[in-house]
Amino acid sequence: MRRIRTIIQYDGTNYVGWQTQPNGIAVQEKIEQAIFEVTGERSSLQGSGRTDSGVHARAQVAHFDTEARMAADKFAIALNTHLPADIRILYSEEADPEFHARFSAKEKQYRYFVQTGSHADVFSRRYALHAYMPLDLDVMDRAAALVVGTHDFSAFMSTGREVESAVRTISLSHWEEQGKFLVYSVQGNGFLYNMVRILVGTMLGMGSGRIPADSMEKALFSLSRKDAGPTAPPHGLVLWRVKYPDFDTEEVLSREP
Repeated sequence: MRRIRTIIQYDGTNYVGWQTQPNGIAVQEKIEQAIFEVTGERSSLQGSGRTDSGVHARAQVAHFDTEARMAADKFAIALNTHLPADIRILYSEEADPEFHARFSAKEKQYRYFVQTGSHADVFSRRYALHAYMPLDLDVMDRAAALVVGTHDFSAFMSTGREVESAVRTISLSHWEEQGKFLVYSVQGNGFLYNMVRILVGTMLGMGSGRIPADSMEKALFSLSRKDAGPTAPPHGLVLWRVKYPDFDTEEVLSREP
C-alpha cells in the first residue's frame, strides 16, 4: 500500500465544506469519487483540517492510500480530469506511510480578505467580504498583535462546541493593505471551530467603532464568547498554507511552474 500526499486548491462557494456530509456536496466527496474513477479503489481522503461551507483553500493538504502503480506525480493530472473546475490537485507525491495530513501538521495559516470602498467589486464578491464603512487599520493591527502567543481562545469559538482544550499557540497575526483589500494573516498550531472568523469579526467591529476598542483584550481575559465580536462571513476566508516538519506547501508551490 502506498500513501499519496497532495496539495489541493478549491473554491468553496458551491460546497458544504471540506468534509463529506449528508446535507450537500463536499470537496472531500468529489475527490474521493475522482480517486475511485482513476484507481477503481474506494479510498478515504484525509485532509489537514476541515473548512466550512463557503470557505476556500489555496493549499489544503490531504493524503490517501492506494495499490495503484501510477507514478505518484501523475495522480494530480489524472485526478484533475475527473474533477470540476473549482477543485484542482496542484501537486502529488509519495509520502512516508507514517505521514498523516492532519496529525503530522505543525502549523496552518489562514488569510481573510476584506474589500474596502463604497461599492462591492463584482469580481471579488466570492472571495472577499465587502466593508463599505471606514476601518481603522491601526486599531485592527494592534488587536491582531494581541493574538500572538499561547492563549485560551474560548471566547473565539462557536457556542455549543466542546473541546478538551481551547489553548492554541499563534505565531503570526497581522493585517496589511493590498490595494483595495485589507488582508488578515494568522498562523498557528491549531484553530478552534470558527476561531479565525470570530477573530476577524471582532477586529472589524473594533476597526469600525461598532464595538469597544478593548474588546480583543477583554475577550482574551474573560474567555467569554459575549465579549468577542460577531462571526465574519465564510467567503473571505482561505486556507493559505500548511507546514510539516519536512514539507511546506509554500515552498512546494513556489517552485511549481
